[in-house]
Amino acid sequence: MFVGLLTAPINSWNFEKLASWASSNGFKGLEVSVSPALKQIDVNRVLSGAASEIKRIAAQNDVKITSLAYYSIRILENPVEQEFLEKVIDACAALDVTVACTLAGEPVKGKNKIQTLIEDFPNVFAPLVDKAKEQGIKIAMENWFETNLQGLDTFQVALESVPDKTLGLNFDPSHLMWQKIDYVEAVHKFRDRIHHTHAKDTEIIEHKLRQVGVLGRGWWRYRIPGWGSINWTAYLTALKEVKYDYVLSIEHEDPFFSAEAGFQKAKQFLEQFL
Repeated sequence: MFVGLLTAPINSWNFEKLASWASSNGFKGLEVSVSPALKQIDVNRVLSGAASEIKRIAAQNDVKITSLAYYSIRILENPVEQEFLEKVIDACAALDVTVACTLAGEPVKGKNKIQTLIEDFPNVFAPLVDKAKEQGIKIAMENWFETNLQGLDTFQVALESVPDKTLGLNFDPSHLMWQKIDYVEAVHKFRDRIHHTHAKDTEIIEHKLRQVGVLGRGWWRYRIPGWGSINWTAYLTALKEVKYDYVLSIEHEDPFFSAEAGFQKAKQFLEQFL
């Protein structure tokens, strides 16, 4: 395993500045946020011949693009966004990137998450998986609780609905932790479908929890790794046990650190386990 970062907090930087900063600070991987509006890596330009320049910059700085990440919560209902994700898969192939990260969408109107995953999810994701598989790309869905991937039951249904192992998870323990879901057991349960990981922590604010209870608000918040309540020794040991050997991509949503400082401190913390 090696430490990388999700570029969302610094997506205003051009790719050359991003790769140079990452290299100078010892990061080995970049999960690059992409969308029709973002130009850090312009998917349309990549597909029009700019892939070689991006690959040159990455190679010169000895950093690996671990994923192109297009996080669209409306992917199941919006054909335009589905078409863009197809382009992201093609751009991954052009850049020799092996993983495209995305979301499993939100429940379709009038249906719950399980119904959506059984009835609607395969219609969108089965063709995307076929396209990705043809090009040697894996699709990794982040288990963000506001999408259809909430508890482990929804993980199971999604991966049974589209059983090809090309489709898997961008596994994020922070969303499971505050829901009281065993993120270590989840690693073992879905061991062969973890294609990418997010390194993000969750802090439980005990005095607020005692006041408002689990149905209240404000008793948990996202932190950089090491500043929350996740047992990183147990979690990273589980990843090693299932032979996951790819990126720990720091997703920085910590309100107490700047982008650069948060990435640097999180990397320093994680590397003690590697």
